[in-house]
Amino acid sequence: MKRIAALVLLATSIACSHEKGADPSDISQLPPPKQESSKLADAPPSPPPPPPPALRTEPSFAKGVEGGVAGGVAGGVVGGVVGTTMSPSAIPMSIAAENGGAFKRAARSPGAPYEYDSDHNTEEYGRIVENRFLDPTREPLSTFGVDVDRASYAMVRRFLDSGQLPPRDAVRIEELVNYFEYDYPAPRGGEPFSITTEVASCPWNDRHRLLRIGLQAEKIDLKDLPPNNLVFLLDVSGSMASPDKLPLLKSSLAMLVDNLRSDDSVAIVVYAGNAGLVLPPTPGTQKGRILDALERLESGGSTAGGAGIVLAYETARDHFLRRGNNRVILATDGDFNVGVSSDGELQRLIEKERASGIFLSVLGFGTGNVKDSKMELLADKGNGNYAYIDGLGEAKKVLVTEMGGTLVTVAKDVKLQVEFNPAHVAAYRLIGYENRMLAAEDFNDDKKDAGEIGAGHSVTALYEIVPPGVPVPSGSVDPLKYQATRSDATRKASGELATVKIRYKKPDGDRSMLLSETVSDSGLKIEVSSSDMRFAAAVAELGLLLRDSEYKGDASFAEITRLATRAAGRDTEGHRGDFIGLVGKAERIAGTKEIAMR
Repeated sequence: MKRIAALVLLATSIACSHEKGADPSDISQLPPPKQESSKLADAPPSPPPPPPPALRTEPSFAKGVEGGVAGGVAGGVVGGVVGTTMSPSAIPMSIAAENGGAFKRAARSPGAPYEYDSDHNTEEYGRIVENRFLDPTREPLSTFGVDVDRASYAMVRRFLDSGQLPPRDAVRIEELVNYFEYDYPAPRGGEPFSITTEVASCPWNDRHRLLRIGLQAEKIDLKDLPPNNLVFLLDVSGSMASPDKLPLLKSSLAMLVDNLRSDDSVAIVVYAGNAGLVLPPTPGTQKGRILDALERLESGGSTAGGAGIVLAYETARDHFLRRGNNRVILATDGDFNVGVSSDGELQRLIEKERASGIFLSVLGFGTGNVKDSKMELLADKGNGNYAYIDGLGEAKKVLVTEMGGTLVTVAKDVKLQVEFNPAHVAAYRLIGYENRMLAAEDFNDDKKDAGEIGAGHSVTALYEIVPPGVPVPSGSVDPLKYQATRSDATRKASGELATVKIRYKKPDGDRSMLLSETVSDSGLKIEVSSSDMRFAAAVAELGLLLRDSEYKGDASFAEITRLATRAAGRDTEGHRGDFIGLVGKAERIAGTKEIAMR
């Protein structure tokens, strides 16, 4: 008791005297917090942050969340934000251990909550340089790692809901397209996914063609998922105090906890000024204990994210399941400013750990200081996926509806390579995937890291194709002197537009396997193509407008709305209807049928 009383006195003294920006919760001997940034030197400055919108909810399950935690997590949200108690990460590990692994909380002086300047915007988005049109006689191969991240769609939605256009670099078109489910066939013959292709006219340039390539991973029922060894790595630093961060994080993870089974386990590691184990690995049947540990978390302190990652991997490794899913789930706004924090250091750390079979998924939260580029990097290097949670509706989608894809990888290092036939293609352009591009020789190199596909996930890629005889909308080069540049009779006679090849590894494998399929163009107009083709094209077209792309052609909000409305289909989850509503918001914000140069 004397020890705790001394701690309370020390915390009160620090809280009353600290200046803005100091760390009132860090009582260790750590050096002062470093204010490091991973922003690219050539990235444009971030725009002012949008005001936090009301948290997105859906009546059909909002009550279920409230009832499911029996007033626990939901009721503890308010107390965690008010700032009347000290951050649990400030309590020494010895006291935490005395309390069975759960942090005790010492009183903070009245009127001295942790200060966080919500008006200071430090959001970071990695710069995107759009793919250009390429000549297949010079560059016949297009190669990239697949990507099932969907964070950009929720990020774009957050800006539009707040009455602002998103910054260009927050718009990753492939993530917008991949946010939606498509009616791709289930895989056959023991393969982890199926391949679907379709070609139609391009909505924003009717002289061009649009190639869609779709992959569908095998779906696994929740009861058939392998046992989960999960470690929640939670950011409880001062920047997580706002309602759209730590409180939303608690409610979101409560949904996942509600679906845990007896052979699943969860541990909770938190980090702020220090990193600590809040909850040792706990069986999924002990939901009350897990929810109670979540409820007691509060925000305060700097952001020792690197130390948290190290401890989380150690915890996962100590309880490794040889035939299970071993995964760290990092939930944060992405701000790392103490300890290992640079992109390079974090990347090397995570690359080393993933080799052991422990994957990393990242959940982003909040506004104002979102480090989107860093969170995407961590998930990419950790063989996981990255999602941005802007409300309970998105939490349900990511952590309940798509739980299998979020937690279970069915294929890793998945690469896609397309060879275009110059007899039928004058130029081609991959739409999106700019930060996933690979060299042609990387396709056969099993040492080269690529993307991962989770259970039930679908992946869609779109290519805009210029047919022979149509001007190519890009710069030109002089004719080659020593290379053959004309198509031969064999190329024309084949009738093949392209050949699609896919390489992948099993989750625990080191050698890749190959799938291949040819593509032909039957001359379809976009109006008579499949509903999935039309909807995917509409989503990509919105991305081109939001990016003010030089390749947007005749894209318009009216065309997007027309295509998407007629292709909405059953839309059982309402996501396509939500998209159509976002198109209307974007048009109103832009104030014109087409976005002017910004």
